[in-house]
Amino acid sequence: MSEPIRNKKLDLSTAPTPQNTPANQAPISSHAQQPGVSSIKEEDVDRNNAAAMLAQNPALVSMIQGKLGSLVGRSSGYVESLPVPVRRRVAGLKGIQKEHGKLEAAFQEEVLQLEKKYFAKFTPLYQKRAEIVNGNLEPSEEEVNAGKAEQEEAATAESEAQNKSEPKEDMKGIPEFWLTAMKNQVSLAEMINDRDEEALRPLCDIRMEYLDRPGFKLIFEFAPNDFFTNKTLSKTYYYREENGFGGDFIYDHAEGDKIDWKAGKDVTVRVESKKQRNKTTKQTRVVKKTVPTESFFNFFNPPKAPSEDESVDSEDDIEERLELDYTIGEDIKEKLIPHAVSWFTGEALQFEELDEEDLEDGDSEEDDDEDDEEDDSHDDEEESAEEDDGAKPKQEAAECKQS
Repeated sequence: MSEPIRNKKLDLSTAPTPQNTPANQAPISSHAQQPGVSSIKEEDVDRNNAAAMLAQNPALVSMIQGKLGSLVGRSSGYVESLPVPVRRRVAGLKGIQKEHGKLEAAFQEEVLQLEKKYFAKFTPLYQKRAEIVNGNLEPSEEEVNAGKAEQEEAATAESEAQNKSEPKEDMKGIPEFWLTAMKNQVSLAEMINDRDEEALRPLCDIRMEYLDRPGFKLIFEFAPNDFFTNKTLSKTYYYREENGFGGDFIYDHAEGDKIDWKAGKDVTVRVESKKQRNKTTKQTRVVKKTVPTESFFNFFNPPKAPSEDESVDSEDDIEERLELDYTIGEDIKEKLIPHAVSWFTGEALQFEELDEEDLEDGDSEEDDDEDDEEDDSHDDEEESAEEDDGAKPKQEAAECKQS
């Protein structure tokens, strides 16, 4: 399925421009980028002395940044210096470009409507998949035969012969279908820890809905469980009202459901215990403190872009978090939901383009785990400790009743 909602970045770094406006804009950025000044010649400038001077004068740096920021979008004067007839033609080209922009926006809207049309056709297939996964329906012989690969027929025949001689286990549906699929999807696997796995075992279904306005909602359906009372957890991605360059929809922000955690079951926090000794009485007591921790369920509490009145320690950090959050939502919408069984079996991995860093991380993962285990054994002997209230792994997934 095409991706009209993505805001595609254009590489205009080599194109001449009479303005110093940044050449490209991040799809989720609400702040203008600082203009570049790489064209200024520095032959007569002692770079080291200049850097030292700026480092000792932060007020000067702030003033320069403010001046540069005020130049964004301003004309360099090139167009204004052209003869009147030429400027008239440039204005005419801008008028033509506006008409082009209207057609681009109409094109993207039409593509979105086409996506919605076919999504309505996909929905019954997703519903049947959920029924089979949760043990409420068995696939037909035609569906089973269509799903068998030629190279699997011999192995399947042998396994069927073995199954006839062995007692059948009481197993309903496909246990841990969605958890397994998520752990095989690279971007999601990095977010899931051991405590998350226990809370994700009751996951029955993941589905998506389009909004009336540009945007979409992801819905995670759970069976009754020991972690929270929510039957569903949803996250909605909203886009701006105006279209971006090329008519693309521009991502604005996301909103997630509040999770109603049961007592002691919140996997997004951990409890640290620390011993304190009274200087006067010499008595020792244990103080417990709840602190946030990494968890997949933080996905439902998305980062928010700061307002103009708010100050942030690192604007690049919040932009990176916003972009990562959007990418994960798109991966669930465009990859996981449409091809869940391929992620469950791991077949979808062969179509993923893994970075060299991902491959290196995978090779060194076992070594890192061993180092972590050694560090953890030493940490347990220190004053601080983490209390994990997660339940023990269940052999069978909880039943999920389809509405």
